[in-house]
Amino acid sequence: MSDPVNAEVNNNSTAAGGAVPLLYIVPTPIGNLADFTFRAVEVLRSVDLVLAEDTRTSSVLLRHYGIQKPVTPYHQHNEHKVVTHLAGQLLGGKTMALLTDAGTPGISDPAFLLVRECVKLNVKVECLPGATAFVPALVNSGLPINRFCFEGFLPLKKGRQTLFKKLAEEERTIVFYESPMRLVKTLQECIQYFGEERKCCVSRELTKMFEENKRGTLKEVCDYFSTKAVKGEIVVVVEGVS
Repeated sequence: MSDPVNAEVNNNSTAAGGAVPLLYIVPTPIGNLADFTFRAVEVLRSVDLVLAEDTRTSSVLLRHYGIQKPVTPYHQHNEHKVVTHLAGQLLGGKTMALLTDAGTPGISDPAFLLVRECVKLNVKVECLPGATAFVPALVNSGLPINRFCFEGFLPLKKGRQTLFKKLAEEERTIVFYESPMRLVKTLQECIQYFGEERKCCVSRELTKMFEENKRGTLKEVCDYFSTKAVKGEIVVVVEGVS
């Protein structure tokens, strides 16, 4: 009996006229390497080239699963320069997989430019399901999840105040990413624009040994993180206005 996973990967890679231009978008674990899917492993074993946001980070994942493939950098600092070249290689018959350091490429990580170019050139794009940090943070926050807005990383300067004023009137649950260095300042700004009694949840180090989900009012959570050193990747979930 044939392996349905391998059969699917192989069918996507070959056709009557030869190789089909194909780009895979492959989500990677946000912490625990065991969260990688069987299909993702098979896809990486099948492609000609792996595009990596950080080749060192991706090499650790590839070694862990015994995958030996050529790896080349693709990140926010070089994507404008290499996107046309990569699209040309795809049109020439190469299959590629795009990885970012953690989570799904395109969600606050590079992917959009290459996917857009592939769509324009009729290169097939397949995005595998997998890890994305904001989903588990949202689900375990205890806040309403039937409707929400995802803001990625908030702007650092230009447009930040305008966005906070807009989000202050948002009825849906608000989700965004933040760095450890800016967390307390951002929570203080949330208090300024949303009020200190608005409920929230801050999740950090998701799926890792020291995962933490701190729930409470904005003031309670801000006070908590003001008294400790903050590390790890962070997702902030804030309830919408009543």
